[in-house]
Amino acid sequence: MTGELTKQEIDNVLMSQSLCRIACSDDKKPYLVPVTFAYNGTYLYGQSMNGTKLNILRKNPNVCVQVDIINSMTNWKSVIVTGQFEELKDKEAETAREHLYSKIFSLMTGSSVHSFGHELESAIDENNRIKSVMYRIKIEKITGRYQK
Repeated sequence: MTGELTKQEIDNVLMSQSLCRIACSDDKKPYLVPVTFAYNGTYLYGQSMNGTKLNILRKNPNVCVQVDIINSMTNWKSVIVTGQFEELKDKEAETAREHLYSKIFSLMTGSSVHSFGHELESAIDENNRIKSVMYRIKIEKITGRYQK
């Protein structure tokens, strides 16, 4: 059976996931890339280094984001968000970084790896955790579908 997700089911998907795909376009070619994110009920927050994605988003802030939970080919949930990229500065960037880190980055630290069967021969390099640009997606429309 397929159907549409309710607002609460959509929020549950967005709150429970930390990886999405963000699509943008330079008006010539589409560009799609996986990114980590955090959802606070109003915005999607993310961070980025300077590069292709940011160059495109700064010129054309229109974005489409897809978040999935896929258990099998016949048991999945998918949420599509359309909105506007907004680069954050100063206090807004600090607040966004705190929200993002509190949600997802504890999953990436060496201290969260259970040592049994996962012994490390060297320390985990966590230098790439902090990226120079914080942003949010101002949500314009959200839709969700499922199959079960």
